[in-house]
Amino acid sequence: MDSSVPPLPPEPRPRRRDRHGRGMRGPVAPPQVPLSVSRAESFRDLVQDSVERLERRWPQLTDVDFLVLDVPGSLEDTVPLGRALSAVKGQPAQIVVYRRPVEIRTKSRDERALLVHEVVVEQVAELLGLSPESVDPGGGGGCAAPSARPHWSRTRRGG
Repeated sequence: MDSSVPPLPPEPRPRRRDRHGRGMRGPVAPPQVPLSVSRAESFRDLVQDSVERLERRWPQLTDVDFLVLDVPGSLEDTVPLGRALSAVKGQPAQIVVYRRPVEIRTKSRDERALLVHEVVVEQVAELLGLSPESVDPGGGGGCAAPSARPHWSRTRRGG
């Protein structure tokens, strides 16, 4: 009685060529170029750009925490695009920008950049007790003339 176990197949070798014999493809992009930036990272960059523009005019904003959250936590009749929270014991003032409500209301990156800047300016104005026009007299950081800026509704989609 010979009960031998069949031998294991040899370990597969790493492929040096594809099935057509052409060789493996090279990198998709040069190493210094990021292959992909997520929508959330891109949105954070827009908020950061807006904050940096405002900090040049209002140095006291360096003490404010700017946050990006996907959606507001509470259920309300209207969906806020941002929120300003005053400083409390031991915690700095915070300005929150909600990513998804802003993205839903815009179609292009340029529109999104304008709306993000508008939301940040409105929240900074609320925090400082000023009008948005006095916080950012240029109205959009030079991206568009104030008359060319679209009017954005602060209500839920379809409303």
